Amino acid sequence: MEKLKQRILADASVMSTDVVKLDTILNHQVDPVLTMEMGKEFARLYAEAGITKVITVESSGIPVAFATAAELGVPLVFARRKKTLIADPDAYVERVPSFTKGIVTDLLVSRQLLSESDRLLFIDDIIANGDAARGLVKIIERSGAELAGIGIVVEKSFQAGARTLREQGYRVESLVRISSLDNGSITFE
Repeated sequence: MEKLKQRILADASVMSTDVVKLDTILNHQVDPVLTMEMGKEFARLYAEAGITKVITVESSGIPVAFATAAELGVPLVFARRKKTLIADPDAYVERVPSFTKGIVTDLLVSRQLLSESDRLLFIDDIIANGDAARGLVKIIERSGAELAGIGIVVEKSFQAGARTLREQGYRVESLVRISSLDNGSITFE
């Protein structure tokens, strides 16, 4: 997606050879027009997949997942990272490390939101090692729902996350693939 690449080159900051900061695009500020375009592209890519729900992890994945769900005309479900007072006490829970936060968190999805008849499209903002993605995949598998595909806004292809999911047989579509952050520069595939 050329427009997204241009915004990344203009606005992103390379923090290290492993970390790119996308705060003005995805993680702290949202461009509604660009976000809707990303949602339209994911909806186009998965138009024939029979998606019944879009699922994501809070919080940075929510805007693009919402745009995708709106385009597909299906509900959006998001995994919470913290249990609330009104949370389903019997929710699906998976403990996962966070690459960018440097901590371990829980992913929680209420059992009533996923069923065996669901065909899910998992949308995420960025994938590095894929720990959060694998955690959500485990929740989906335990629910009996079918994971029809995974849409990633920014794939860091020099890290194993998306590659591992593809090797497990999942369809993974990325809007942008970054092959290197060496020397403080972003290189796209």
